[in-house]
Amino acid sequence: MAVTDYKDYYAVLGISKGASADDIKKAYRRLARKYHPDMNPGNRQAEARFKEVNEAYEVLSDPEKRRKYDQFGQYWQQVGQGGWSPNGANVDFGGFDFSQYGSFDDFINELLGRFATGPQATGTGRRRTYSYQSGGPGSTGFGGFNDFGNFTDNTIPLDQETSVRLSFADAFRGTTLRLEGGEVNIPAGVKPGSRIRVRGQGRTHPYTHQRGDLYLKVEVQPHEFFQFEGDNLVCEVPITPDEAALGTQIEVPTPDGRVTVQVPAGVRSGQSLRLRGKGWKVKGGRTDLMVRLTIVVPKTLSAIERECYEKLRDHRHSNPRAHLQHVSL
Repeated sequence: MAVTDYKDYYAVLGISKGASADDIKKAYRRLARKYHPDMNPGNRQAEARFKEVNEAYEVLSDPEKRRKYDQFGQYWQQVGQGGWSPNGANVDFGGFDFSQYGSFDDFINELLGRFATGPQATGTGRRRTYSYQSGGPGSTGFGGFNDFGNFTDNTIPLDQETSVRLSFADAFRGTTLRLEGGEVNIPAGVKPGSRIRVRGQGRTHPYTHQRGDLYLKVEVQPHEFFQFEGDNLVCEVPITPDEAALGTQIEVPTPDGRVTVQVPAGVRSGQSLRLRGKGWKVKGGRTDLMVRLTIVVPKTLSAIERECYEKLRDHRHSNPRAHLQHVSL
């Protein structure tokens, strides 16, 4: 691969390598307006230049992408001086092995997260075809001009998403979170995976200064007793063999406190009792709490307990395995 495949994004924007973030933004605004397709209808060269300017800005305006790009440039300069061959080299700059890329396009497309539509083998290395992702549904991939003649660039995503981790109690009752832009009220009853929209707290457009929205993706810390089962809550409560056989009353924790539950005689291990309206908070009410009963046999027995169990065994008239006598292949 020739070193000329490498694109100097600083030259594309007409700035020095030591340019500040503000210098990069100013250069981008000026060039984006100059080469925008709306200002150059039918001019393919201006359209290509506009895409190149957007690509340069997307890389250089992001500190992490800019750092990787600068390191990649050092690598290919040394390739051009005959220090390495781009294929098969094992050169690492700050934890990045750039020799894995067969071309500058391979590197930049991966850096920008473009979608690979199909691999093609070449004699000099890997070559892929990438699709250019536009700003959203119905977007042309370019910005436009609003009613006031100001340039708007829809190739820059302004909405952001971040994760917030809540305790089970905060997710159930609701809480308030502090963000850089102020406080956000988390409504009661959010579940894992819920997305909360915070208007005007996303990225700021470098030219129009418009703000996108921030989406909070909710993660809920697991609870030691309650779990989600669809929209309902489920919990597991142990009972003894005699309670299962004779029936009893037990106390069960709920999100609102402890309640007394009637266990009918003859329940099976794994059988569930439904406590209506004692589950998770939802719009318009509450879901149910499913109490799953597990029969727990004691590991150690007192002398009286052993005697009672032996009497039960000797006088038991039912056989729970009777239906298995005729089972065969």
